[in-house]
Amino acid sequence: KPGKLPAAIISVNYDLEYGKDTVEVHVDAIVKGAKYLVVDDLLATGGTAEAVCRLIEAGGGIVAGCLFLVELQDLGGRGKLSDRKVVSILEFDGE
Repeated sequence: KPGKLPAAIISVNYDLEYGKDTVEVHVDAIVKGAKYLVVDDLLATGGTAEAVCRLIEAGGGIVAGCLFLVELQDLGGRGKLSDRKVVSILEFDGE
């Protein structure tokens, strides 16, 4: 939730299927030039993962790739992350 972290932050707004949301991190949580792997349980539309990638890059980090347990292919999330290395363990067609 936005506005809950006590120190200086970096934030990125992004669109959800039915609204908007924000991801935030403390400014000192991302080391400039360090590589990060984004890991999540589900890749659906890709909005959250893409926002996290932008957040890391805004802090000076490098996104090495994205790893997901499950990918719902028909929702097109991989396309939002097309310029990044994406690996999913399980892939399913359909919504």
